[in-house]
Amino acid sequence: MTTAQTVVAAPAFKRWLVPIGAVAVHICIGSVYAWSTFNRPIKALFPNDPWWFSPPYTTFTMALLLLGLSAALGGPWVERRGPRAAATLAAIFFGSGLLIGGAGLAIKQSILVFLGMGLVAGIGCGIGYIAPVSTLVKCFPDRRGMATGMAIMGFGGGAFLAGYLNVFFIAKLGVADTIMALGATYLVTMLMGAMLLRRPPAGWKPQEAAAELWPSPVTELIIHHSVNRNQAIRTPQFYLLWGILFINVTAGIGILSQASPMMQDLFQKTPLAAAGVVSIISLFNAGGRFAWASCSDYIGRRNTYLIFFALQFALFLLIPGFAARAEWLLFEASLFLVFTMYGGGFATIPAFLADLFGSDNVGAIHGAVLTAWSAAAVAGPFIITELSNRAKAALAPGESKVHIYDKPLSVLAALLAIGFLLTLLVRPIRRSSPGV
Repeated sequence: MTTAQTVVAAPAFKRWLVPIGAVAVHICIGSVYAWSTFNRPIKALFPNDPWWFSPPYTTFTMALLLLGLSAALGGPWVERRGPRAAATLAAIFFGSGLLIGGAGLAIKQSILVFLGMGLVAGIGCGIGYIAPVSTLVKCFPDRRGMATGMAIMGFGGGAFLAGYLNVFFIAKLGVADTIMALGATYLVTMLMGAMLLRRPPAGWKPQEAAAELWPSPVTELIIHHSVNRNQAIRTPQFYLLWGILFINVTAGIGILSQASPMMQDLFQKTPLAAAGVVSIISLFNAGGRFAWASCSDYIGRRNTYLIFFALQFALFLLIPGFAARAEWLLFEASLFLVFTMYGGGFATIPAFLADLFGSDNVGAIHGAVLTAWSAAAVAGPFIITELSNRAKAALAPGESKVHIYDKPLSVLAALLAIGFLLTLLVRPIRRSSPGV
């Protein structure tokens, strides 16, 4: 029996269809992380382009930049127009961006490749990333972490699938036709996913019978009213969460950017063997998004991030010892665990935002906090690449490279300790808080 305060949704509203649509959208836009498979085939078409406008690299960088900017700037529009309109727009931008880029490759016009795959597809990535997430926290107020984890797991899984599909179809069709075929496929898939996205009716709550299938979530930080984006960015809590996401992503993406060279330098693995481990890492990244976000429903978002920072702090300090003692299995297990938390950080942050600021405007607030991702994408690779290169340059001829990552890992560990402290400072939003 439902309580008097519970509004039971109309029979037409089936909330379990929404995650299916969300995953369909995120699997497609997640393929952007597999674009490195296009690098050499595209470079071969433009051998004389200058380094500062080389299509394989400028398009990927621009796409990620536009992902963050369009998510931040487009968040309020997504909340106004709704998830179906937003996901439809994302499908048009992302799919047509790949079609334009593929056409540019076919006629060997690098500016079209840049405009299509960089600008147009990048905007589609940003809008497509936040549109399903803001809806899921409304459809699953009882299991926000699990719901957002399902969608954002699709983003990580999309990179894994696309990595193999891209290589297979490039060998069969060539890079230009492959990108155009994928653009058309992603367009249709995302449009179908968009049709499944819809907001629940105003005031809707899941039926009590459905809610009882799960234990009660941790509620210590959950707000009982909603804050808009402009109010949210005037609170200390917003900047604490921005810093938490920035540090977690910086640590993970720093290792990710050097994972293959690190395995070759520390354990003398071949490029092929290292590539195989990198591929497995993507599975842990995707699985961690669902597992940790779902776990956060039971133990709370703040406790989840405290675990992330404490465990990673220890692992980043232990990894150099594993390398020095040639303990490959412990090193490998450490990497896999780190990347579950890297992915889990992405998936847990929307639920954390909804807890602190309410679910009504979470898409707009999520878009703003994703600028931390853009900043971390620069900081993490810079820290580990620059410091390891300096250590490598200081080696005597023939000296072992086993310690060249000690300093960058220590720097990242120090950042993780700061992240732990920032997480401890997170407190609930009160109606009397400044700006609210």
